[in-house]
Parts: sequence; structure tokens; C-alpha cells
Amino acid sequence: MTLRTLDSLGALSGRRVVVRCDLNVPLNAGVITDDGRIRASLPTLHRLLDAGASVTVVSHLGRPDGTPDERYSLRPVAARLGELLEQEVAFGADAGAAVTLRENLRFDPRETSKDAGERRAYAEELAAGADAFVSDGFGVVHRKQASVYELAQVLPSAAGLLIAAELGVLERLTTDPAKPYTVVLGGSKVSDKLGVIDHLLPRVDTLLIGGGMLFTFLAAQGHAVGKSLLERDQLDVVREYLTRAETLGVRIVLPTDVVVADAFAADARSETVAADGIEGTAFGADAIGLDIGPATAQTFAEAIAASRTVFWNGPMGVFEFPAFAAGTKRVAEALTEVDGLSVVGGGDSAAAVRALGFGEDRFGHISTGGGASLEFLEGERLPGLEVLGWEGES
Repeated sequence: MTLRTLDSLGALSGRRVVVRCDLNVPLNAGVITDDGRIRASLPTLHRLLDAGASVTVVSHLGRPDGTPDERYSLRPVAARLGELLEQEVAFGADAGAAVTLRENLRFDPRETSKDAGERRAYAEELAAGADAFVSDGFGVVHRKQASVYELAQVLPSAAGLLIAAELGVLERLTTDPAKPYTVVLGGSKVSDKLGVIDHLLPRVDTLLIGGGMLFTFLAAQGHAVGKSLLERDQLDVVREYLTRAETLGVRIVLPTDVVVADAFAADARSETVAADGIEGTAFGADAIGLDIGPATAQTFAEAIAASRTVFWNGPMGVFEFPAFAAGTKRVAEALTEVDGLSVVGGGDSAAAVRALGFGEDRFGHISTGGGASLEFLEGERLPGLEVLGWEGES
């Protein structure tokens, strides 16, 4: 079987369709600070509305732990969705409008219950009065949840345009990618990326390591890293990967310089030092690495520019602090110049490119699902795709 797409649902005029979107946007005092996920849902919604369907949108927001909590209400999202669609979006119970957005799915504990029967009962309630289900929340397809898995069983179901696009791009990253193929990994923890490294190592030509995870790699090579983030329990695993990469002929590029500070703060004193001299600064053993250095950023940019396929997941430093955003910004700039496929792997990477002012159209693809993207690239089974007919790698 192959992924069921919208065409498999037949004529939609006059039919009510439940659409599972991922509208889990960041809020600050009820104000949306990044509407990227809402905008990503628009193509599927437009396709359904243009076909004459009425739409009930369902989504989660945050982790309200199964009880109503106004801090996690989707009401601000309904208002923004209406602006983007340029039409009224009814909020809450179905009010007979062409588009309705229900309240946060996770206000009901059955959405994320470990009991399949409870999830099934909730899915049947969500399906009441509907004719079809479209799954378009790529950020949750790695979860077996009521609105992702059981709802696709209760109603005739298909993947939306966003999921189809995400899947198409990720398959290009794992099935005969154009060479040279470079993967850029950052973020805080090595342990979060072990599965990706393990699965992609035989496929890539170059692996660039930045972010907080770089210090575990440096420590594995015997370098002192001060008070930088370090996962001591992963040192042997990292050494094994370094050895394996050498055997496979994969180039793992580690930073040659880093930006260290005397505190984890936006206004901390900072200094650029050689990667093997972190404790040789005035900060001594209290030095905290918060970004890759400029020489490393340039090396990474050159490796990216020389590639035909690039996947990037995880910022190079604490980009939320302007003083430590330069490495992430340089990597992002390099991805916009790739002559081939450049993919920003969702999560903090997607947030970073928007926060740093990059237009989304400058990249080949920006994923909406950080965790889902990583699990796909780890070769994991994704229940929210399998229930739509996708069988994964052969």
C-alpha cells in the first residue's frame, strides 16, 4: 500500500471533513509569536474548502495534562486562522460554519491515553457527524493518539498536502539522496540525536556537529569543556561513532573554535577560543560554551555550499541570545545557497530561521515536525503514517 492522499476520498462537495492539523504554536500571554504551523495548514484547508467541503479542524496546543487550562486555549489560533483564510472560523462546538476549530484536544485525557479503548471512544466522538478524516499534522504522526491513529480508522481517511509534502522530502533524504550529502546536527543533547546518527551514517558524506552536543564530542576526544553541557554517559557511544565514521569514510567535522561565556545569560562576558583550549580562558573551568566560533561557522558554511543535499536539525548555539546567534545564522545562510535540496528539520531549527529573519521560501523545505522528522530519519515506525497506508522503507 502507498500513502492515501486527498484524491482517494473522491468528491467532497457537501461533505464534512475533520482535519487534524498541528497548530501547536508558541504563545506569549495569549499572543501568537510564530504562526508558521498555522500557515503550513492552509494549503490543505483551501483545497478542501475549494472542493465544497465544510471543515472541522482539530489540534492540540501545549501539554495541559488532560484538563482545560485557559493558557492552552486554541482561541487565539482560531482568530489567526480566520485572518489567514480570510473568512470566519467558528470556535468550539460545531456552529455550522464552513470552518470550525474545536478546543484543544488535550483538554480531554483520552487523546493521549495509553488505553486504546479510551482513545477509540474519543475518536468516535470527534468523528460524529463527519464523512471523512484528513490527517495533516505531521508534527504528531509519530504518536499513537486518538486524533492521529484511531480517528483515521473510524472514518474514511487520507493524508493532507502537508503530510504528503513532508513525507516526500524525508524520503528523498533517505532514499538515493543527491551527493554530496551533508547532515548538520546541533541542539543540546547527543542522546537526542543518536538514532539519527546511527541511521544516516552509512548514507551521508559529511556530518557537521554543533550546538551543546559538540562538547560531548570534544570530551570524547579528551578535551576539557569547562561547565559546558556534557553527557558523560554518552562518551563511549560518541567514540564508537567516530571510529565507525572513519571506517565508512564519512567525514565528521567538529568545531575548531567556540564562543565561551562566564554565565548562561544574554549579557554574559564572552570570548572566542580554540576548541581544545576552553579552560584556558580567563573563565577557566567555569567557561560555558554557547556557540560555535566564526572559523567553524565558515568551515561549516563551505561544506554546506559544496553539497547537493543538506539536512539540518538543531541550532549551533543559544540563538535566543543575540551574542550567541552568529553560528546558527551562518549555517542558515549557507542552506539558502545550496544548489540542490536544503531541509530545515523543524523544532528549534525552524524557530531559529524565523527568529533570525530568514524567509521560508529561501529553503528547499522547512519541516513542521521536529520529533517526527527525527524519528523518520531514525528509521522508526510512525503509526500516524502507517494508518494512512504508508509502509516505510523497503
